Amino acid sequence: MNTPLPVEALPREPARAAADRETPAGARTAAACPGIVCSHSISRRLAQKVALFTMLVLGVLFALTWGMVKVILTERSAQDLQARCELMSDVLGRASTGGEAALLARLLADAPMRASTRLEVWRADGSALYADPGSAQLEASAHRRVHEFSIATPALPGGSVRARYTVDYTRDAAMGTRWAWILVGVTLAAGGIVGAGSYAHVRRQLRPLRELATQTRAISARRLDQRLALADPAEELLPWIEQFNALMARLEQAYAQLEAFNADVAHELRTPLATLIGETEVALSRERGTDALRETLASNLEELQRLSSMVSDMLFLAGADRGARARRGSPVSLAELARQVSEFHEAPLEDAGLSLRIDGDALVAADEPLVKRALSNLLGNAVRFARRGTTVVVQIREEPPGSPAPDPVQVIVQNEGDPIPAQQMPRLFDRFFRGDSSRNCPTQQHHGLGLAIVSAIARMHAGRTLAESDAGVTRIGFTLARS
Repeated sequence: MNTPLPVEALPREPARAAADRETPAGARTAAACPGIVCSHSISRRLAQKVALFTMLVLGVLFALTWGMVKVILTERSAQDLQARCELMSDVLGRASTGGEAALLARLLADAPMRASTRLEVWRADGSALYADPGSAQLEASAHRRVHEFSIATPALPGGSVRARYTVDYTRDAAMGTRWAWILVGVTLAAGGIVGAGSYAHVRRQLRPLRELATQTRAISARRLDQRLALADPAEELLPWIEQFNALMARLEQAYAQLEAFNADVAHELRTPLATLIGETEVALSRERGTDALRETLASNLEELQRLSSMVSDMLFLAGADRGARARRGSPVSLAELARQVSEFHEAPLEDAGLSLRIDGDALVAADEPLVKRALSNLLGNAVRFARRGTTVVVQIREEPPGSPAPDPVQVIVQNEGDPIPAQQMPRLFDRFFRGDSSRNCPTQQHHGLGLAIVSAIARMHAGRTLAESDAGVTRIGFTLARS
């Protein structure tokens, strides 16, 4: 694993540092990210949400539990009150057989056992017979329950007495309130504990992300060979790491190609520019006649035209690299296009002692000017390297519609001559690439973009390039998609 480069903080200007000290934190945050969502902590947000969810779940569970307990306690209180009243009715009914005095004696004897309660008894005629003390405390309580009932007293006038029993449940209510606060405290404590634990756990699990960020900061234009790697990568991070490394590989390759391209451009431009400068300096070094100056200007014009052609080709390749597509028209005969291009190359073919043959044909909706340009570049390349007295063959092959073949239409230019070394085949369509000196033609000037343009035209037609060289026969061409 590569050692990350140190990240140095840039020094602030004194005025800006002073302004930051005077600006409130909220204003600095708003000014730092106007119109966008500012960054936040995933660990903190997850911990907060887990804590809130925990407190919500516990709160709901405790509330439901407390509600159920409260209902049960209320029912038990009602049953307890009913049982007490039935017991007193039975006890006092038996005591009343001895008369009113015996009943009063029993009520007074049982009074100490009725703490936090109050019993009131009335005769059958409605006059008060007995009442427990402490009525003021019971009347002030908000948690009292009252039950009225009749007691059968056959020995007393009227045969019964009426009683009212009041019970104070303030202590039970206070205990319930304490338990409610305990449950609230448990809920809050559980939320805090779960939140803190979640925050620590999430931060520990997000440590690979921070490590990846550190490794990413170590990558620079001079260290494009660096790749992301983790000792124990998480399954969720593997696709990101692989995609990022693949992106860096493409970027490194593109950067290397760009550097090589810049070097090639500088090399290609240096020769014509040096020629222009040298001839111009010679022309200005002494007095020259009109004919000499005209000859110098004609030579300079030739070099300028070569530079203009190179710049045009480079602009065309740049457009193709940006994804430009061919403008397809109505289907055209590729053999007819090859015949039109061959007319332009008649003189070079004759000078090289070569003949031309066109085999096959196909109707394809293609960009005619681009296809002609690709054919012209291939024919020009074949003319330069073909052995004198041989035949250059333009082969056009078309697969039938519905065929599973990957290349529906192939256009190949074949010539006989010195074979291309195998190690040079992968670079054949690179910009400014030239083979060894034995295959170069010093009497012909070309800047090495012809086959690169063929490759670009093939891509613009959703095709690819083809090249093979064996036993003195070289075949170079491209494919075209039907639409």
